[in-house]
Amino acid sequence: MEDSSSSVATSQNTADECLILDAHTLKDLEIFSSEEGDATLFQFCNRARTEGGARRLKQRMGLPSSNPERIRATQDAITFILVNREAFTKLPSAYAASRTDHYAHEVMPMVIEENPVEFTVGAFALWANHGSHYLSIVRGVQLASRLIRSLRTFLLRDELASAVGEIAPLIEEMRVLVNDTELTTVPAEEVGSWAWKILRLDQVFRLREKEALARLLVLVYEIDALVAMADVTRDNKFVMPNLKEGPLRVSAENVVHPFLEKPVANPVEIDQKHRVLFLTGPNMAGKTTYLRAFAIAYYMAHLGMGVPATSFSFVPAQRLFSTISLNDDLRGGVSYFRAEALRAKAVARAIAEGYRVVAIMDEPFKGTNVKDALDASLAILKRFASKVDCLFMFSSHLIELGESLSVSHQVDCRNFEADETGGRLSFDYLLRPGISKQRLGMRVLQEEGVFDLLDGESGRF
Repeated sequence: MEDSSSSVATSQNTADECLILDAHTLKDLEIFSSEEGDATLFQFCNRARTEGGARRLKQRMGLPSSNPERIRATQDAITFILVNREAFTKLPSAYAASRTDHYAHEVMPMVIEENPVEFTVGAFALWANHGSHYLSIVRGVQLASRLIRSLRTFLLRDELASAVGEIAPLIEEMRVLVNDTELTTVPAEEVGSWAWKILRLDQVFRLREKEALARLLVLVYEIDALVAMADVTRDNKFVMPNLKEGPLRVSAENVVHPFLEKPVANPVEIDQKHRVLFLTGPNMAGKTTYLRAFAIAYYMAHLGMGVPATSFSFVPAQRLFSTISLNDDLRGGVSYFRAEALRAKAVARAIAEGYRVVAIMDEPFKGTNVKDALDASLAILKRFASKVDCLFMFSSHLIELGESLSVSHQVDCRNFEADETGGRLSFDYLLRPGISKQRLGMRVLQEEGVFDLLDGESGRF
């Protein structure tokens, strides 16, 4: 089991250097959980070979960076891995890593004496009195030795001399631990089962170089996590984002949701000239998918990996909020509208505290009457538009807001539409300029035959 107190300096982010996603946003974007039981983004990205690598990847995904230098260091590392992918097949096997980890942390007797005579007596006593533990020690030493030999082979790869980004110090530290500690005493051939040799190596692994072995495992897991991110980037043909400086902005082409089999790509253009993107259109036309696709791509960009787009330029934020799926709390006495108000308050508090905020809000203020919804939406949007170094996406069915918003230079109005020709509605899911004028509620009810059922002969009760 990986030592939780261990950390890799190049991948650890302090709280003020992270892109923070609160629990609701993590749920909305299905980072670690999905209400429908579908695949999560973590599962989508988890190509790690080892359990420890999967843990390190999950930690990374829980704390994406907002520090441009750290993001760029990860990008450089992933790019290096992709160019030299074959070299990373020489890392220790998942079995060797996991069993060595288990051996290193298992509570078992040990011969601690150094004097040859005392060591021999202790070794005989352990062999004679702790048979099951002795067999575990033999297997553990054999696998730990195999792990060290694999690392030696890996570190001999010529490509690693030109490593860049955050992987360079990981490889250099690994090289020091393998070559400048007592781990050099691990033989180049299989250890065998000779008790004297096994228990001497056990002293190296679990006594004198215990910390070095634990650290090597952490480094293996960290590189495994980076390789997983590289493989996801390569296999899905994701593009590596272009980091920019200055106030928050995003410019992207052909952004898609990574979970969709046949996604429709759309652009994203949002900056300080247009801090608010106001999105309208009928249900099922693509508004929510577009919001999620943008938020997921933006989140993945902060991880330092590729994103589902053909181009993606961005300035990192410090807080990412999503308000897509909300519920009331009957037991807590929180109505749906109060839940919406509390969500808006969370975004407002982050802005008031001076953070660079990106927030997406999908049809907010549905929990009140139309007049209140209009007033609340307009009041919130005007204030959002005035917040420097923040960005907002806001979808709504309230097309009546269009006239009031059109006079604001900071609000960009876009829409999705339905094709009303033919017998039934159809959708192309393409983003268009302007505010949608479609009102399709009655049309959908008619298409579904609701009025025909109600207007027909009454059934039996």
